[in-house]
Amino acid sequence: MCSSIDTNCCARFYLITYCYLLYSALDILALLTDTQSAMLNFSLQIVLALLYTNLGEWLFHKLILHGLGKNPGSMWAFHLQEHHAVCKQNEMLDPGYRRLKLSVWNPQTKELTVFAVLFLAHAPLLGFYPVFCLAVYASLALYYFKHRKAHLDPAWAKAHLNWHYQHHMRPNSGNWCVTWPWFDMLLGTRSKPK
Repeated sequence: MCSSIDTNCCARFYLITYCYLLYSALDILALLTDTQSAMLNFSLQIVLALLYTNLGEWLFHKLILHGLGKNPGSMWAFHLQEHHAVCKQNEMLDPGYRRLKLSVWNPQTKELTVFAVLFLAHAPLLGFYPVFCLAVYASLALYYFKHRKAHLDPAWAKAHLNWHYQHHMRPNSGNWCVTWPWFDMLLGTRSKPK
């Protein structure tokens, strides 16, 4: 993997690879246009969207929020300085999720801003791969629901989102995924409690 010194280079490499894999997967879907393969196309779009969003979660959390976020001057530093600090102090609870105040620039509104950018970035694909895009949008909504629930109900998080609970309660444990731990397991960053 990339050294911690060159996180920007590593993030760019993963982003380019990520985009290439998405393009390749969508290119394969374009070959499946006849009516006999419509159901296969539909199913593949859902599976690809779930894998794509889970990999995106892993990359964004590890490389951007924790990689670039280590730099106190980074726009991503809020993740460690605010969200993680509050969760550590409150045993996983993040009171900022209790009431959403769009007028306040805090970790929750920053999270929603990233979602809005992702929503808009995928909108051009909606006409070509509607099932894929809708599944991406559903995954973003599920991420927000699970992440919010985990930080409002730590007991629920410990029982149902244990990998994310471990991420906050055991620093440097990996566990970069929130929605499902698929890419943590695949890439060897899933750390289970002892």
